Amino acid sequence: MTTSLRRRFRDGAPQPGARGLRDILDSVSTRRPQHLSAYRREDGHWLIELRLREPRQLFQQLDPAPFREKDLDPAAESYIEDAVRELGPGREARIVLHLPEAERAGADARSLPDAVSYYFAGRSRQSRVELGRLLRRALVNLAIGLAFLFACLSLRRSLLGAGASEVIAEGLLIIGWVALWRPVEMFLYDWWPILRRQRRFEAIARMPVEVR
Repeated sequence: MTTSLRRRFRDGAPQPGARGLRDILDSVSTRRPQHLSAYRREDGHWLIELRLREPRQLFQQLDPAPFREKDLDPAAESYIEDAVRELGPGREARIVLHLPEAERAGADARSLPDAVSYYFAGRSRQSRVELGRLLRRALVNLAIGLAFLFACLSLRRSLLGAGASEVIAEGLLIIGWVALWRPVEMFLYDWWPILRRQRRFEAIARMPVEVR
């Protein structure tokens, strides 16, 4: 998102008629900042700032869980995650939630830091479980692929011994190796984006959360 749009969201209250946090975040999420100057820095920390009208605006309204255990609004989660990705690993950051003065004194506002940390810690655990499932599925697929390759090689050897066409024999060889493509792709490429996201969620869960 552009610097001017992010600044408007960070420093200015929603315009009259705004439909809520999802609409505000969706309106700026299509254009991301290209420079760290889009973020304010304070006391050595980069600030990920969200301006709210009330604490419950940060969470999914239909979630029946207790306030501290509610899921974040998807747009808010995406906004925070994108900001951490843009800042890059190893940068000290904290989340700053701006609320009207009348809302800051309530119990919900005091629960916001714990609720945000609790949510992203849960997302980190979910990603870790997802990674484990992917690796187990990759192992199963590898075993199936190797068994299929062995069967193709055995059949190829038998066909060549019986004087069958080399085209058929080479076709079996190719098909056998193609069967290994998916498990190899899972082991080489599919796991690391999940691991990287799990670490990002873990980093967000450890971030200080400040209500102003």
